[in-house]
Amino acid sequence: MSLSKVSLEDQVRECAFSLGFDLVGITDSGPFEGDEKAAIKRINDGHMEGYPWYTKERVRKMNRPQLLLDNARSVISLATSYLTTEPDTGTFKNGRVARYAWGDDYHKVLKSKLKDFCVKLKEISGRDINTRVFVDDGPMNDRAAARRSGVGWFGKNTNILTPTHGSWVFLSQVITDLYLKPDSPLKKTCGNCVKCIDDCPTGAIVAPYVIDNEKCISYLTIELRGVIPRKLRTLMGDWIFGCDICQDVCPVNKKASQGNLDAFHQRPGFSTPDLVEILNMDQAEFSTKYKDSPIKRAKLVGLKRNACIALGNNGDPNAITALSTALKTTENVVRIHAAWALGMIGGKNSLEVLEEALLSEEDQDTIDEIQMSIGEIGIRISGKESKNVG
Repeated sequence: MSLSKVSLEDQVRECAFSLGFDLVGITDSGPFEGDEKAAIKRINDGHMEGYPWYTKERVRKMNRPQLLLDNARSVISLATSYLTTEPDTGTFKNGRVARYAWGDDYHKVLKSKLKDFCVKLKEISGRDINTRVFVDDGPMNDRAAARRSGVGWFGKNTNILTPTHGSWVFLSQVITDLYLKPDSPLKKTCGNCVKCIDDCPTGAIVAPYVIDNEKCISYLTIELRGVIPRKLRTLMGDWIFGCDICQDVCPVNKKASQGNLDAFHQRPGFSTPDLVEILNMDQAEFSTKYKDSPIKRAKLVGLKRNACIALGNNGDPNAITALSTALKTTENVVRIHAAWALGMIGGKNSLEVLEEALLSEEDQDTIDEIQMSIGEIGIRISGKESKNVG
């Protein structure tokens, strides 16, 4: 009696698992029509402001795998868990970083694995196939491919939810001209659950499956270059790079299995970095500390801006000295947020620092921020004095 032949698709899956990928799904190379329409609607509704590269032409391309590789026939969708260690215990000096950025840069880690995967894919198929890989980059709709291939389903926070690893996964895709039998999408939804919508502090999830990126803390702390709107700063809490709130509250994620790749284990202190240390950091120190880390994307100026907001929200007077130094930095975007943070901490010491800075400040936006903070502190001090008199 002969043993049954292992299918090509199963060989592909076993190959992916052997390289450290946690989930594998296969879909055809046809267009993601529904996803394309939804993306166009988000653009028309103004929810993609701040992403000038996210055009209708790009949306068309990213939802049509056959435009990304000649004679494309299949898309292999892969998911890799980054759920590893718990965060450090922080103090007033510490901010929070989204879990995906605690370890090494996932683009580099996964592209290296995908290179090996494609080599083995040619060996398995026995022919000279063509492939093109994507890791959350380039014109490819990773989430649409993950959904249609059965890797996961769309959560209302727009993340892909997988049955075993929740949404704590990196997605990557391999488009190939090799025919593989497609898998079926999962018959799962979030049902009536709206935890992610209700718990988003900025109200960024404006409807199920729709995010207004200009309200999203991840966008504000990573992608936005410049001044963060005043009305959103207090809502950001102590997040300085990304945000995990909509994932932390998700019931599916409560049961998620941890990943196994060492590259995504937390670098010491990366989950809750020292905010004062960031404010005192120079470019050389930043480049060294965050080498091969996703956090580099925010750039030093952006990270200092975010650290100022977190210190302001923490409200500890011990941060006044560091913020006073930040108020003298060359980048006006840092000075603006340092002034705001001092206004949030308040008290006579903060007031003195702001009044002194106002004497030499030349940038009008920074002057405006300093004056608003001085006014706010003055109101609070007057209120306390009135209560004491009463």
